[in-house]
Amino acid sequence: MINIGDKAPDFCLSGIDETAGERDFCLSEFLKQEKQIILYFYPKDNTPGCTQQSCDFRDSYARLTLKALVFGVSRDSIASHIKFKEKQGLNFPLLSDPDHKVLELYGAWGEKTMYGKPVTSTIRTTVLIDKDGKIKKVWNNVKVKGHVDEVLAELER
Repeated sequence: MINIGDKAPDFCLSGIDETAGERDFCLSEFLKQEKQIILYFYPKDNTPGCTQQSCDFRDSYARLTLKALVFGVSRDSIASHIKFKEKQGLNFPLLSDPDHKVLELYGAWGEKTMYGKPVTSTIRTTVLIDKDGKIKKVWNNVKVKGHVDEVLAELER
C-alpha cells in the first residue's frame, strides 16, 4: 500500500496518447513537466461506471490540466483502449497494465465483492502525485458520481 507523503513508485506501461498513438509511458518522464499527476485506476473499458468516470475526467479535462496531467489505467489491452477512446472521445492517455503490477503498487488491486461473491480484481482508486513525485492524496473505493469534483477541489488546495 502507498501512503500520503511516500515517493510514488515509478513505472513504465504501454498505452495510447491523446491521439490514440501507441507508446510507452513512464512516471519519471511526466514528473519532469512539473505538474501534478492524476492516476485513476478503473476496472474495465466500456462498462457503465468506468465509462461515466472516464467521461467525467474528459469533460473536466481543461480545468484539471491547468494543474495536473491525467492518466487512466486498467488491465485492458491497447486495442480495447483505442476503441474506448474513440467511442467516448477521451482526450487523455490510457495505460494498459495487463499483469496488474502497477495496480498492485498503488493499492488498486485486491479482493472486493461483486454480485455478492468475493473476487480479486481492480479496485477503483485515484492517486494524486505532487510535482515532487510524492503521494499527495489517495481515493480508495471511489464512487464515480462527484469524484472528479473531489479531485478538482484537492487540486485547488
